[in-house]
Amino acid sequence: MEGKNKDILLKGAELLGIHMDMFHVEQFDRYYNLLIEWNNKMNLTAITEEHDVVIKHFLDSLSVFKSGKIKKDEKIIDIGAGAGFPSIPVKIVFQNFKLTIIDSLKKRTIFLNELKSYLKLKDVDILHGRAEDLGRDSLLRENYDIALARAVASLNVICEYCLPFVKKNGYFIALKGPNVEEEIYASYNALKILNSEIEDIIDINLPYTDILHKLIVIKKYDLVDIKYPRKPKAIETKPL
Repeated sequence: MEGKNKDILLKGAELLGIHMDMFHVEQFDRYYNLLIEWNNKMNLTAITEEHDVVIKHFLDSLSVFKSGKIKKDEKIIDIGAGAGFPSIPVKIVFQNFKLTIIDSLKKRTIFLNELKSYLKLKDVDILHGRAEDLGRDSLLRENYDIALARAVASLNVICEYCLPFVKKNGYFIALKGPNVEEEIYASYNALKILNSEIEDIIDINLPYTDILHKLIVIKKYDLVDIKYPRKPKAIETKPL
């Protein structure tokens, strides 16, 4: 990783309230190199310049720390992580929590398993499958302190996919763009049905850019009816 980009990563993390050392920088450097190597074989990301990956993938992912919910030993699930965002950058820095990643594309889970091995990450499970199916698995359902999702679908839709994985009194953190007012309004019915509510909306200004994002922090206050999540067609055509 070029010196300038190392500085951006370190100082950008500090702006997000995260202290990193050179071991973490080396891990992110290895992450970037493997991402680009595999991206030449399969479509993992349209963002490939090192400077852009550092800011728009690594620092953006680390912004979930601003939620205040990730502390040390939580069980976290990342739904639709793609190339590992946001959970792998968070795992690199905060290594004590237990992480499960699910993705519906086999080739992406192959990459994630290679990445896990390459970075020697512990307590990471990579599952190939669809959220609507795995959300009914008794070993996964309502078993996580925190669920994460980054730009996967509209808020009312992604709530139905993610909240069944979350324990009572746990949290779902959605990473969203700046213009989410309509999505938030449209999600109120889904949140009511899924026994959850928005606890906080946090503005994120990505370091070294004028890019504004939001963290939607949703608390689940009771268990979810077993009929959720529904089949994908029902979720997409008749969102809650």
